[in-house]
Amino acid sequence: MNTDDSRDDSHGGSPLRAAILLSRASITAAAVREMEELAQRTQAAMASSFAAVVHAFSEQGSPSLREAMDALASGDAMGGRVPGEIVIVPLLVPMEPGYRSWISGAVQRWQRDAEQRLEVSLCIPPGDTLAIDTLVQSLLGQPAARIGAPAAASPGGSVIPPQKRRVLVCQGGPCNHAGAAQTWGHLRNEQKRLDLRNAGEGMMSARTSCLGPCNLAPVVQVFPEGTWYGGVDEAGVNRIIESHLLRGEVAADLAYLPLPGKQTLR
Repeated sequence: MNTDDSRDDSHGGSPLRAAILLSRASITAAAVREMEELAQRTQAAMASSFAAVVHAFSEQGSPSLREAMDALASGDAMGGRVPGEIVIVPLLVPMEPGYRSWISGAVQRWQRDAEQRLEVSLCIPPGDTLAIDTLVQSLLGQPAARIGAPAAASPGGSVIPPQKRRVLVCQGGPCNHAGAAQTWGHLRNEQKRLDLRNAGEGMMSARTSCLGPCNLAPVVQVFPEGTWYGGVDEAGVNRIIESHLLRGEVAADLAYLPLPGKQTLR
């Protein structure tokens, strides 16, 4: 790391700090804009402590946590400067223990692959502070918008999707601990970017409860073939897309046959 670029001359040469506001998921431009504006307001209010505040999504949505950390580590998010520390702020109530474990695992996998290792810290979640009480009480003191009557069901019926393949991403406990949320988020982002619903023979995706082979986590299964894939991270998702979804060929290095007896990750 270039130590000159990672220090803040305006604060006595102290290391630069950056923050990532981490939310679960977003599929709409309005929600992404809401996170962008929150990051901008936070940076304006915390400029004396943080050189940059950006947002990220742990599941579906862009940027992903890895993309946000990459942008900070490369200097792209800070005009060429690189922070000495990244602080992750999980915006989630309640924050399940598994989600904390997922963040730690995601950061550790990123540090393993990153060209330069940065210190990464995790803020205490909102639910662990009394500030959440103040926030909830403040919200209850504001005017509330009344919810109207339910809309009538469409009389036009539904179209049966023509896509041939279904990609299931397990969300059982072991898979979530192994990074299934990141696998799912990357799959959904690539599905949108590559228009996979219409590419090749078409595909749709869904999250599921436990699929069974927990020791192969994170587990993905592709139908109609019923192919089992194990240890699927972002790079594994890319291989499954390139081989199975676009060419109709099983990604053999990640695939596991339903054989008698227990199997472990290769």
